[in-house]
Amino acid sequence: MKDVFVSIVMPALNEEKNILAAMDNTLKSFDDFGIKGEIIVINDGSWDGTKALVDEVMKKDSRVRLINHDTPQGIGASFWDGVDNASGDMVTMLPGDNENDPWEILRYSKLLEQVDMIIPFVFNKRVRSLFRNALSFVYRFIINTTFMVNFNYTNGTVLYRKSILKELNYRSMGFFFQTDILIRTVKRGYLFAEVPYRLALRNSGVSKAVSFPSLMKVMKGYIRLVNDIYFSKGTNIKKDFVKDSLTARRHNEIE
Repeated sequence: MKDVFVSIVMPALNEEKNILAAMDNTLKSFDDFGIKGEIIVINDGSWDGTKALVDEVMKKDSRVRLINHDTPQGIGASFWDGVDNASGDMVTMLPGDNENDPWEILRYSKLLEQVDMIIPFVFNKRVRSLFRNALSFVYRFIINTTFMVNFNYTNGTVLYRKSILKELNYRSMGFFFQTDILIRTVKRGYLFAEVPYRLALRNSGVSKAVSFPSLMKVMKGYIRLVNDIYFSKGTNIKKDFVKDSLTARRHNEIE
């Protein structure tokens, strides 16, 4: 496989206690795996010292870039902003809270010789609370049952071939965005691999994923996806594959 250029989108909202470690670990993982990569920090309207810390790192390492949002726009919007500005041909998201281990997803990068998406699932679930695990189980059951899929996890640090993201007709901007992307791409037939992923303990701060506003956005995203999949007669789901995708190549080999 040719050398892969990986763009890491790193949303950060008031993460001054975690952002330096998140960037440092990601840069070290690039070096350890010999990967050409970049970090695109999305400062999502932080009012603490997040931006200043990123500015200092940018002076020392050209692999770090910064995009500022004047006001918080949400994790989905931050992800898509990163995708639109990514230089790499592969994209994943590592939040600036340093909860996710970059070595855990980048160790699987060579699988992109076989698939277009690498989907991690958490195997050390004990690092999360019983409530968080129960909520995840219910969420996964609803998604798998509704859309007739069998994912182990849909909200992790998925590694995508960027071209399949760029041609999607719809972009979810809330916490539902990862699930939305996976259902739309897998329903079209894109090849993927699920891999085990170790989740680290969050050093500081509280996760923003489990909150009433976030859950409301998830519900809205779910309803939109149900409509697009089952009631829009396929108008929102393209049928052909991106030409540079591994899936397209495999289908051409068969034909």
